[in-house]
Amino acid sequence: MPAYKHLYLHVPFCGRRCSYCDFSIAVRRVVPAAEYVDAIAAELAVRHGDGQIGPLDTIYLGGGTPTKLGIPGLARLADVLRPLTSDMSEGSQLTIEANPEDLASSVSFAEDLHELGYRRLSVGVQSFDQKVLDWMHRGHDAKTVRKAFHNLWAAGITEISLDLIFALPDHLKRNWSADLKQALELKPFHISLYGLTIEPHTPLGRWQARGDVDAAPEERYAAEYLEAVATLTEAGYEHYEVSNFALPGFRSRHNSAYWRRVPYLGLGPSAHSFDGVERRWNERAYVAWRDRLLKGEDPVEGTELLTPDQVAAEEVYLGLRTSDGLLAVEADQRLFAQWEAVAWAEMVDGRIRLTAEGLLRLDALAAALTADRSR
Repeated sequence: MPAYKHLYLHVPFCGRRCSYCDFSIAVRRVVPAAEYVDAIAAELAVRHGDGQIGPLDTIYLGGGTPTKLGIPGLARLADVLRPLTSDMSEGSQLTIEANPEDLASSVSFAEDLHELGYRRLSVGVQSFDQKVLDWMHRGHDAKTVRKAFHNLWAAGITEISLDLIFALPDHLKRNWSADLKQALELKPFHISLYGLTIEPHTPLGRWQARGDVDAAPEERYAAEYLEAVATLTEAGYEHYEVSNFALPGFRSRHNSAYWRRVPYLGLGPSAHSFDGVERRWNERAYVAWRDRLLKGEDPVEGTELLTPDQVAAEEVYLGLRTSDGLLAVEADQRLFAQWEAVAWAEMVDGRIRLTAEGLLRLDALAAALTADRSR
């Protein structure tokens, strides 16, 4: 068993479900924070009582909305995790996701997060356009986003990541350029971009099934992505992964571990873990995950032992999605020459790096290169 150095905790609670959300969430008016933390403690005891965790380099609380646990719940969670975090150095990265409306309520909330060790916040902004935010079922407006950033800065939290969603349906008439401009005015250290996907079991999926909404055309998806790449890189951000941009020195170390195929541990409903050869994932629904732990059971829902072919395919795909690129082998030369000719890829220090145009075709290019290597 590996000594896990990266820990992800899925906190499923939300005040509402966003129109596009297909994540494992639990909408609760009153969040059962103590119950959730007790279940996390039980999961650690059931599956990881052998000490094969740490010293941790990163902890990431995602969701859902982890800040819905409140400061008492987060403090209790910190107590449960303390045996795993005692060796975390000052250089370790502790990240929590949050919504603007929770952060805008008071500076003291941000100060309490800082006191608990959170130096990196990932804020789900998505847009600054009110009609877009209402359509998404978001609970904030542009003024709330600016107040949230002000409170974080006042609390001494400056390493802030901001999420934006692009390629929205045509009828919204969203001004993507304006959203990028307003995001840059806040000077976040990190920006993540997500092209909207319509999943069937979401409010958005039901709207599409009724014929009320259509996905953005591929041409606009590509145009907005390329505009964002040009705008953010010109502003000094490193485009270090297909969807992620960071000022120098502020990449997400936690997510980068996934892209390097480093072992990581996941706790909570729907959380995934990887030990280098096998993936496993937990029960998706909060209640099912909790109830199995209350019975003293392992809440695993499924596992996958990776074959050599799957490992090879993952290495190609993950290498091509980052700015580090993929170490080229002789079998790659034919395809690389074709990609280079149409400005989809470049060779840097013996590694194939996709351009922004190439990243738009990531899935197809990775599949083609994997097939060539397997011949």
